[in-house]
Amino acid sequence: MAKKRAPKSSSRGKSTKKPRSFLKKFLIFLFKLSLLGMVIGGIGLIYLDVQVKSKFEGKRWALPAKVYARPLELYPGQVLDRQALKDELKGLGYRFVNRADKPGMVEWASSRARVYTRGFSFPDGDESAQRLLLSFSGNQLVSIKDSRGSIVPLSRLEPILIGGIYPRDNEDRDLIRLEQAPQLLLDSLIQIEDRDYYNHFGVSPKGIARAMWVNLKARRFIQGGSTLTQQLIKNFYLTSDRTLARKLMEIPMAVLLDLRYSKDEILEAYLNEVYLGQSGSRAVHGFGLASQYYFAQPINELKLHQVALLAGMVKGPSYFDPRRHPERAKARRDLVLKVLQEQGVISMKDRLDAEKRGLGVVKQRSLHKGAYPAYLDLVKRQLREEYPEDVLSSEGLRVFTSLDPMVQANTAAALTKTIGNLKKRFGKPVTALQGGIVVTDPQTGEVLALVGGKNARYQGFNRALDARRPIGSLVKPAVFLAGLEEGYTLASLLDDQPISVPLPGGKSWVPQNFDRQSHGKVPLYLSLAKSYNQSTAQLGMDIGLPKVIDTLERLGISRDPKPYPSLLLGAESMSPFEIATVYQTIAANGFRTPMRAIRLVTDSEGQELSRYPFEVKQVVTAENMHLIQYALQAVTREGTGRYIYTRLPGSINVAGKTGTSNGQRDSWFAGFAGDRMAVVWLGLDDNGKLPFTGSGGALRVWTELMVKERPQSLMAVQPEEIEYHWIEEKTGLISAEQCQGVRQLPFIKGTAPQDYAECAGNQQQESMDWFERWFR
Repeated sequence: MAKKRAPKSSSRGKSTKKPRSFLKKFLIFLFKLSLLGMVIGGIGLIYLDVQVKSKFEGKRWALPAKVYARPLELYPGQVLDRQALKDELKGLGYRFVNRADKPGMVEWASSRARVYTRGFSFPDGDESAQRLLLSFSGNQLVSIKDSRGSIVPLSRLEPILIGGIYPRDNEDRDLIRLEQAPQLLLDSLIQIEDRDYYNHFGVSPKGIARAMWVNLKARRFIQGGSTLTQQLIKNFYLTSDRTLARKLMEIPMAVLLDLRYSKDEILEAYLNEVYLGQSGSRAVHGFGLASQYYFAQPINELKLHQVALLAGMVKGPSYFDPRRHPERAKARRDLVLKVLQEQGVISMKDRLDAEKRGLGVVKQRSLHKGAYPAYLDLVKRQLREEYPEDVLSSEGLRVFTSLDPMVQANTAAALTKTIGNLKKRFGKPVTALQGGIVVTDPQTGEVLALVGGKNARYQGFNRALDARRPIGSLVKPAVFLAGLEEGYTLASLLDDQPISVPLPGGKSWVPQNFDRQSHGKVPLYLSLAKSYNQSTAQLGMDIGLPKVIDTLERLGISRDPKPYPSLLLGAESMSPFEIATVYQTIAANGFRTPMRAIRLVTDSEGQELSRYPFEVKQVVTAENMHLIQYALQAVTREGTGRYIYTRLPGSINVAGKTGTSNGQRDSWFAGFAGDRMAVVWLGLDDNGKLPFTGSGGALRVWTELMVKERPQSLMAVQPEEIEYHWIEEKTGLISAEQCQGVRQLPFIKGTAPQDYAECAGNQQQESMDWFERWFR
C-alpha cells in the first residue's frame, strides 16, 4: 500500500513561504522607513536651508557703534605743534618712509612733511585721498600744496577711532568688502586653510577622509577636515564644540550654503566672521579689525609679511598670539610664506625678504582705541538719553565727537607729571592722590578732553563725572557776580571781619580766612582775588542766599543747592564736570552753552540721525560779565592764582579761581584763556586731608596743561555801558592816575563813586600792562 506524501510536501511548501513573506515585509518596512527618513530628512534640510538663508541674508552681525575723535583740520596759518601732528599720524597708523607714494605714508623733514592721506567718508561729504606737502615755520603751518603744486586752503585727516559701544557678546569687528582685502591675504587663506575652495561643493571628501584616518589613529577626535565654508558654518551658525553631532549638522549646512551663494560671497562673510584674538573682554573678529588691532593700519595697506601672519593665526589665535608668543607666531608666519612660495604664489625672493621682517605688531597700549575710557563714558551717557542700548550696540552707528587727541594727551600728561612732582615733595600722605579734569572750548562749549583719574586709560571710577566733592572757593565768582547784579561794584569796600550766622539748634556758622587773619575794609575785586572768606560771607549774607542760588542756576548748575550759609564758601559738592558748566558760561561772556561731547550721529551708511548744534542763551549781561572777568584776572595776576605767571608769559591773559574745601581735603582750580577752559580737581578717594591747597595742587596741573597747550590770550570787548575810572583802593573813591595806591577799574555807567579822594601829585602809577593787553 502506497504511503501518502502530500502532507510532507505541504510542510515543505510552508517552510519556504515563511521566509519570503518575512523578507517581503522587511523590505516594505525598510522602504517605508526610507520614505519616512527622506521626509524627515527633507523637512530637516528645508529647516536648515531656511536657517542658512535667513541669517546669511539678514542682519548677520550685531555691529557696535563706532566713536570717532574730531578730524584734524589743516589750513595755512594754523598754529600746529609738529610733534603733536607726528603723534596723531602715528596714532592713525601712518608709516614714516623715505617716499610717500601710497595712502597712509608720510615723509618727514625738518621744516616740511609730505603726507599721503587716506581719505574718509565724512557725513558732509567724502574727503579723497591726496598727497599733501605741508610747510612749517616753527610751530606754524605756512602752506599746504597738493601733488600738482596747487594751494590747498583746507584739508582734513581721517578721525581717530577711539572706541565703541559693544553688544553683550563683546564681539567687535570692522566690516570689509572682498575687494578691500589684499589678494595675498585671500591666496594665503586658501593655500593654508582650504586649497580646493573654488572646486568643492562646501565640503571636501578628501579632507574628511584624511581627518577620519588621523582621528582613527589617535583614537580620539582631533581633526575636522573642515573647509572654509564649514568653518564659517561652525562660527556663524553653530558652536566650536568638537562633537560628532555638531559635525553632522555642519556638513549639510555647508552644502546648502555653497548651493545658495557664490564662493566670493561666502569668502567675504568668512573674512568678517573669523575669530582672530582677544583685547581684554572684547573679542576681535574679522580681518578688518585684526589689521587695526595688530598693525594699526587699514587692511588694504598690509604687506606680505603682515597678511601671512594674520592668515597663519586663523588656526589658533591664542596659541599664535604675536604679542604673547612671538616665536610661535613667527614660525607660523614663515610656514605660510613657505607654502605660498611652494605653490607659486610668491617668488623665493619675496619669501626670503618677508621672512627677514619682524612681526611688526604695535604695542597694544600705544593704540588710540580704548585710550579714552572717561571720555567714552561721557559720550555713552549723552547717547543713552536718545538711543536705546540695543541700537547703540548692534546697529553700527557712527558717532562723531569733539575729542581732541592732542589736548587729551596734554591733559593726561599734565596730571601725571604734577602728581608725580607732588608725590616727590610730600611723600606718603599723597601716595594715593587722584585727579579729574574737564577741558572745553569756551567759544563752542565742546568738550575737548576728559580725564577720570591719574591713569587716563583706567576704565573704573570716572572722577571727572562722578567725584562729587565740596567745591570750596570755586563758588565765589557766583557770589560776587550776584553782588554785582545787586548794585555792588568792584570798588565797593567789603568788611573782612569775623562774622557769626545763627543756625538752627542754637549753633552758629563762624567762617575764618585761610590765614586766620582779618583784613579790614577791602575792595570787592581784591576780596575775590585774595579769596577772603569773611568778606565773601558778609557779601553773601547781605544779598541773600536765594540770589546766590539763582546765579548758580543761571550759570548752569542743574542740581538744587542747599540754602545753607556754608554754600557761600563752597560746601556744596559737585563733580568737575558740573562746576565746569559754571566756568564755561563765565568764559563764554555770560552765554550759557550746553557742554557737548557729540557733534553728529549717523547710521552705518552715513545717513544723519542726530545733530547736536551750537546752542547759546545769554544768562548774564555783558556788563556784569566784564566786571567778573576783570576780577578773575586779578586772581591770576596778583591773587591766589599768581603761580601761573611763573610758567606762562605775561603776554597771555588768563582768568580763574582756586578752591580748597573745608579741612583741606580737595584741591581745585578752574580757569580759562581765549580758547581753553579747564577745571582740575585733586584729592584722595578716602577723603583724606591734603598737604596743599588749590594753589599748591590743582593750579599746578592747570598751569602745566596751559604751558603745553599755548592757548590764545583772553581778549575782552568793552561793552558800551562800561567805563573805566582811577580808584583809590583803600577808600574806594575816585582818584587820579598820578596818585599813589590807585588802579583803574571798570564800572557800569552811572555806578562809579561820586566822591573824590585826596591825594598828592607826583606819585608813581602801578603797572597795568596786563589790563591794556586785555583790550589790545
